[in-house]
Amino acid sequence: MFSTGTDVTGIDVGPTARDAAEPHGTEGLVYQVCRWCGTASFRKLLCPVCASSDLESEHSDGHGVVVRSNVVNRYSRVMRNESLVRFPEGFVYRCRIVGAAPHLVTAGDRVRPVGGMTSEAGEVVLELCDPPRMSDWY
Repeated sequence: MFSTGTDVTGIDVGPTARDAAEPHGTEGLVYQVCRWCGTASFRKLLCPVCASSDLESEHSDGHGVVVRSNVVNRYSRVMRNESLVRFPEGFVYRCRIVGAAPHLVTAGDRVRPVGGMTSEAGEVVLELCDPPRMSDWY
């Protein structure tokens, strides 16, 4: 039997980094830094501060911290997580968190990129660095 990435409850738990084909050494994000004002941004054509188009590409390791987390069930029966993640380079971006139940991802959780996994929609896919604690959940 083949796995589709969802369990019988319809929750998208996705694969973990151990199941991924590529090691963590090749992961990361390419972001832009404005040469005029120094603002970091991700997937932008213009600087969000000064509207300059003179952007220089930089490489990030992709580790970040969840700022806000939402459980989304739109247009499908499968629940998934969409979170705002703050990266140490100074930008915040909406990402998809896999590897844990969507309702167990909370603000303050540390995340990292999932090796070799990309979304069909082009969204950034991350996983939790530390597994969620179930003892505090009741």
